[in-house]
Amino acid sequence: MPVKTMPFRPAVALILALFALPACPQARLPNVLSSHMVVQRNQPIHLWGWASPGESVAIEFHGVRASGTADELGHWSFYLPPEPAGGPYTLTVSASNTINLTDILVGDLWFASGQSNMELPLIGFPGNATVDNGPEEIRNATHPEIRLLHIKEKSSYYPLDDIDSSWTLCTPETAATFSAAAYFFGREIAEKEHVPVGLIDSTWGGTVAEAWVSLDTISSDASLMPLFASWAAMTDRVADMPAIEAEEKREDAAALIANQTPPKHPWRPNPLSWEPAGLYNAMVNPFTPFPIRGVIWYQGESNSRVERAALYQRIFPALIADWRRHWNQGNFPFLFVQISSFASTPLENWAVIREAQRRTLSVSNTAMAVTIDIGNPDNVHPSDKQDVGHRLALAARALSYGEPIEYSGPLYRQASIEGGAMRVEFDHSGSGLVTKGGALAGFEIAGEDGKFVPAMATIEAGSVMVSAAAVPNPKYVRYGWQNAPTVNLFNSDGLPASPFTSEETIPAP
Repeated sequence: MPVKTMPFRPAVALILALFALPACPQARLPNVLSSHMVVQRNQPIHLWGWASPGESVAIEFHGVRASGTADELGHWSFYLPPEPAGGPYTLTVSASNTINLTDILVGDLWFASGQSNMELPLIGFPGNATVDNGPEEIRNATHPEIRLLHIKEKSSYYPLDDIDSSWTLCTPETAATFSAAAYFFGREIAEKEHVPVGLIDSTWGGTVAEAWVSLDTISSDASLMPLFASWAAMTDRVADMPAIEAEEKREDAAALIANQTPPKHPWRPNPLSWEPAGLYNAMVNPFTPFPIRGVIWYQGESNSRVERAALYQRIFPALIADWRRHWNQGNFPFLFVQISSFASTPLENWAVIREAQRRTLSVSNTAMAVTIDIGNPDNVHPSDKQDVGHRLALAARALSYGEPIEYSGPLYRQASIEGGAMRVEFDHSGSGLVTKGGALAGFEIAGEDGKFVPAMATIEAGSVMVSAAAVPNPKYVRYGWQNAPTVNLFNSDGLPASPFTSEETIPAP
């Protein structure tokens, strides 16, 4: 059979020729490098981006120049000498095109992450999630020395190298929708350390820790494999969601017709926000080439379901190690908030999460802001974010900046048996232990059988003596072991004691 040939068409030839030409993209920077940014002081300044393969690229920042060529994939990267705090400066990138960034400060950069209690902005969430004195705080939020980078919620199956946001000045308009806890933290650091502060708000409410950890870390630890079973259980339910949501809409419509209050439907997370490594890929990985001073973290509530809470003692330290490995700048300060007080339901065990967080303090260069005293048993979003930011800032000032200040409330050190009682000793007790609001509350004691009963507790010689007539031979003691406990032990600096159990291992929920 003869082959049929197509007639030659000049227009077609021209189109084919155009597609055959090599691509000539302009040089560009990742969005984390933008005008108004803060770069980390006293560390090599990393600047990177993309251009055509083999293209010559030159940069100039504060009188320092560097040049080179993009590699075969179009990547280029330069490290400039460390700079002390200062600015504003400009950055110029010269290739086939020119990029000029202005108003750049050199200071300290803190990465704020976690779920909704870190995400909660100064303006609050719709409904009853507010920040104390929010409108006044917003009005006073003009701080030229503070810069904000607010990351959009995003999940990815693979690590991304860029984001969709850029740096802004700290103004009432930009601070209103920014993490309140991070803002209060950064405001205190800027005031006390007298350096520019950059804050990155990379948060997503209702998310689990494993979504913030890379797949290479999760897959390298067999003990973390149950995370994938939890993820599988969630994905199995996704197919039913359209039908469930349709039924809920019908119920709402029927209530409206009957002039009744619509029924309350259960909250459900976005399935993509729970995918293991999904948030790490999209909301953490793009920042790992960018040197930082440290991390502040507030998360744990979504891992409190009874069937998953016990694994938090594994995934949380793994997350810290994972981030430090990917940033590749040593054991930078990782400061975290212990989840607060919330009545929740019997389906969740907040005590186990708090204990896992307390024991994570064994990881080097970490600190924990205890918030058990400023929670709201009836609201998962406590409104006092000023104290959250302040307690994180105390930890930073002590660990990262070397100030000789007390930064933690009493932390359980050891318990010893004395007759029919137990003596509990604490670190960070300051010049003494104190109670607020009456007799010491929140202690329980147990014998060999591990059955805890409420106990009497008194402060004695810088420690706490705990006893109960029902337990003549005590072995274990614990404190604040409920979702929303009544507790009132503090140190002389006014910082609350962390809940704890003296059991060798964290009990199963």
